[in-house]
Amino acid sequence: MSTTLILGGARSGKSALAERLAVESGLAVTYIATAEALDEEMRERIARHRAERPAGWRTLEAPRALAATLRNEAAPGRCLVVDCLTLWLTNLMLDPDTDRLEGERTALLEILPHAPGRTILVANEVGLGIVPDNALARRFRDEAGRLNQAIATLCDHVIFVAAGLPLTLKDER
Repeated sequence: MSTTLILGGARSGKSALAERLAVESGLAVTYIATAEALDEEMRERIARHRAERPAGWRTLEAPRALAATLRNEAAPGRCLVVDCLTLWLTNLMLDPDTDRLEGERTALLEILPHAPGRTILVANEVGLGIVPDNALARRFRDEAGRLNQAIATLCDHVIFVAAGLPLTLKDER
């Protein structure tokens, strides 16, 4: 059992690092995507990312029910790559069911320490910039920061990536 959280800004190299670590694990890989193709640009991004992944990887979509997906997919001898927690959080914050965010967040935090196999989670670190100018953006920044802190506490390894360079923040082997 091993969990890794990879944090960084947009285009920092965090997803590339997650994919490299998954390949290096030597385990069967399941890629859990949280993005939804809500417009043409996103459909093109998703298609490009799928085409770039190794052919032997399974891809599952879990835009909201991430904990249930981890519960069903985590297994000894398997590596799960979750990309990314930030989009997952966005999906839940915009969900018409306003109670769903807290329930899904709680479920994720409960399953993560007990998920067998290897889990690699990717998230944006959004709290390094200016204070957003509207209430929803400020709430998002705050929720993302709280989620990243809670996940980091549960993970064995936490890595921050900037300009493609990884900086280990936590390594509990």
